[in-house]
Amino acid sequence: MAVGVPESEVFAAADAVLARGERPTVERVRLELGRGSPARVGALLDQWWEQLAGRLRGETRLPGLPAEVAQAFVAIWQQATTLAQGVVEQSLASQRQVLAEEREELLALDTRARLDVAQARQQTAEAISVRQSAETRLTDLELLLAQRQAQIKDLQEQRGALQLACDTLQQQLHGLQAEQHDTLHQVEQARLAQEAYVRGVEERAYREIDRAREESKTRQVERRELQRQFDQLQQRSEQDRHVLSETQRQAATQQARAEVAAEQGEQQRQALEGRLHAMQQMLDEVRHTAAAQQARADTLEQQLVQQQAPKLRKSRIKER
Repeated sequence: MAVGVPESEVFAAADAVLARGERPTVERVRLELGRGSPARVGALLDQWWEQLAGRLRGETRLPGLPAEVAQAFVAIWQQATTLAQGVVEQSLASQRQVLAEEREELLALDTRARLDVAQARQQTAEAISVRQSAETRLTDLELLLAQRQAQIKDLQEQRGALQLACDTLQQQLHGLQAEQHDTLHQVEQARLAQEAYVRGVEERAYREIDRAREESKTRQVERRELQRQFDQLQQRSEQDRHVLSETQRQAATQQARAEVAAEQGEQQRQALEGRLHAMQQMLDEVRHTAAAQQARADTLEQQLVQQQAPKLRKSRIKER
């Protein structure tokens, strides 16, 4: 729809509508023109109606007419003009109402447009705020991700160090277990050797006692040989005591080594404590057995001396 249609074209279109015997209205004039906004055509049509009376008055001054005819014609024409003005006023009132309604619609459209613009601006501001919040959140997440990656790397390094320490402790544990196994084997060997030695001492003591009893019934010369053998037996007993003491000392040393190994491995594997405790009990049993065997050997020696003492006294008496 065109805006700013010339005034002359609107007036010419109104004259053409009036020449057809029709009342010029906004719609008819716009139809005649083929363009023009209702507001522009309505305003110019109001001016056309205002100028119509003057134009008609100028055209009524016709030359060559009698004064009475001219006055009658003017009166008729003024009456027609008055009627036309009334019609025009009614048309203008309707046009003004249309214009007012159109203005209200335009005002409503403008208000809605302003509201839409304000809402769009608010939505744009909210979108910008959301975008800034999202960018800030993204920055924070990227920083947090970098921190988490650094923590993961640190934990991986710690895990590697712990794994290495665990492997080292495992190797140490295997070494302690092997050493404990060797210690237990040595203790067992010492115990078996001690038992064999004690049995040998007992057997030798019994054999010597039997031999002394047989030889005491024989000649005095044999008594002297028996005395010599008795001295040898005492020497052997002292040697046996020395061997037993050395064996006990070795057992105590092995026990100390076992206790040190147990203390070193206590923090790494508490299961070794029970085995070391069992080994300690075994050592105590070996000591107890050795002590009992030593006491038994001493008792046998005392019995042998007691048995030989009367025979020696009798032999001395006979020699006298």
